[in-house]
Amino acid sequence: MATNHLLRVGTEEETPEKPEANPEGYRKKIEPWLTAVFQSEHFNLLLGSGFTSAVGFAASAQATGMGLFDLGDLTPTINEHAAASALKAGRGEPNCEDQMRSALALIAGLRIQKDARADSLKDALDTALKTFLMSLLVTEAAIAAKLDGEDEQGLVAKKQLTSFLLSFASRAATRERLHIFTTNYDRLIEFGCDILGLRTIDRFVGTLAPVFRSSRIEVDMHYNPPGIRGEPRYLEGVVKLTKLHGSLDWQFNNGRLTREPLPFGPSSDFPAYKKEVSDTVMIYPNPAKDVETLEYPYAELFRDFSAAVCRPNSALVTYGYGYGDDHINRTIADMLTIPSSHLVIIAHEDVGGRVKRFCNRVGKPAQITLLIGPHFGALPNLVDYYLPKPAIDTITFRAAELRERRGERFQPPSPVSNPNAADESLL
Repeated sequence: MATNHLLRVGTEEETPEKPEANPEGYRKKIEPWLTAVFQSEHFNLLLGSGFTSAVGFAASAQATGMGLFDLGDLTPTINEHAAASALKAGRGEPNCEDQMRSALALIAGLRIQKDARADSLKDALDTALKTFLMSLLVTEAAIAAKLDGEDEQGLVAKKQLTSFLLSFASRAATRERLHIFTTNYDRLIEFGCDILGLRTIDRFVGTLAPVFRSSRIEVDMHYNPPGIRGEPRYLEGVVKLTKLHGSLDWQFNNGRLTREPLPFGPSSDFPAYKKEVSDTVMIYPNPAKDVETLEYPYAELFRDFSAAVCRPNSALVTYGYGYGDDHINRTIADMLTIPSSHLVIIAHEDVGGRVKRFCNRVGKPAQITLLIGPHFGALPNLVDYYLPKPAIDTITFRAAELRERRGERFQPPSPVSNPNAADESLL
């Protein structure tokens, strides 16, 4: 792209040089547009690793990287195959997911040939995967330490996390629930929902060891108002959550996929995983014991994603997702074949030009809103200026009506002038 920033709202597109110099001016253009998009009949949010990085940056906690590992003597062969698969997927440079996926395929091939190197490569993969998982726990622990503390930086990071989620989740209970999708393995979204008191609905059923169910039952939460019989109402503060690549607290044991009890950011001595983590922990790439295990549970998860977004009058907002997963991009491209659907891409930068290539490939500029660049993609700016105020804030609406009746023009509250000052009313 010509500049670091790209803004497309409706039919207008521009590449501002210094948008940080006039955030209020851009707010008048972006915030009403996003407010309208957020009121779509079907509303979905896709979060990538950039979301964890943004919250981690606010809390001074370094997010887990996706660099390659040393898997022994076969590392050059594995990396060569990983690079080819990443290039084919349009991702550019390979990451540890590509490497682990190639390593699993090589292990299967070596075992077919009864090659003794399969066991040593399997041990090296277990070590690398456990190192990766522990780095995720370290990131969680660093974020939790800040957000649970009382220092100013932690309060600011907490406000940014909760305000971001609340802007999306605050839909009227009579409307369809927000559906959050993520490619992240960490539990930052769940942690933020717990802080806000949001209830999440996923495919897991149970209390002590929730079990993943293939049956896609649209379970929701209701309550009966006092004095009213036979007319249950939907409960507010409910969202759906789907982790497309799995989670670090999912484990495959005895033919069942369960969510194991694991606190957010546990201590290093917490008994989190078994020795051979590549056979139990269900993150992508998953253990490839047979065809059924290879497709389970990810086939169901991606079926949920396509069913949620590929509908008329649907909107999808992506934040921190780099458009490097071809299987996800294909579903989004299919969504845009429906004229009433809309896509909002919010990103700190367009790494490798993948967003630009995706937009050129689908060729639907009127259905794609772009907020790309360090200013538009920064979490503090999104929270303070551009994301809509929670849609179920009836007090604001009533105050606006009263002022209008009195002949006064209601002005919405200005964002926090000091970005380092936390608004405790949101905590």
